[in-house]
Amino acid sequence: MAGISLIINGKSQVISADPSTPLLWVLRDELGLVGTKFGCGIASCGACTVHVEGVATRSCILPVASLAGKNITTIEGLSENGDHPVQVAWLENDVPQCGYCQSGQIMSAAALLAQNVSPSDEDIDNAMMGNICRCGTYVRIKSAIKQAAKK
Repeated sequence: MAGISLIINGKSQVISADPSTPLLWVLRDELGLVGTKFGCGIASCGACTVHVEGVATRSCILPVASLAGKNITTIEGLSENGDHPVQVAWLENDVPQCGYCQSGQIMSAAALLAQNVSPSDEDIDNAMMGNICRCGTYVRIKSAIKQAAKK
C-alpha cells in the first residue's frame, strides 16, 4: 500500500494507515500527537478539532486519504511554547477545569480569530457551536476569545 503524504504541523509525513482511517487515529496512534482528543466519534463534541488548511475541522470522521498534501495543524503545532494568544488568554481567564475539551475549544477559537480579528458575540457563538464543555466554562471561553482578539 502506498503511503499518504500529509503536512502536519509544518512537517511532511508519509502515513501508512488504511486510507479510510480517520485523521484522529493517525494523529494519536501513528504519530503520537495525543493533544487532539477523542470525544464522541461522530463530529458532535469538538474535542477532536484540528485545522485543515486553516479551517477548524473535526478529525474523528475525516478519512486520512482526503487530506493528501493538505496542511494540518494540531494543538501541538499551534504554538511551540504554548504562547499563542488564545492559549495565553485561556490560562489568564482560568478556562480549563477538567481540560478534556480544551484542545478542541482552543483550535476552534484560533481558527475563528485567524479569520475574524474582531468577532462579535454572535460570531463567537457560531464559531464555537458544537464544541461541548461538560464543565460548563462557556462564559470564560467567550471572555478568553475576546481577550485574545485584542492581542
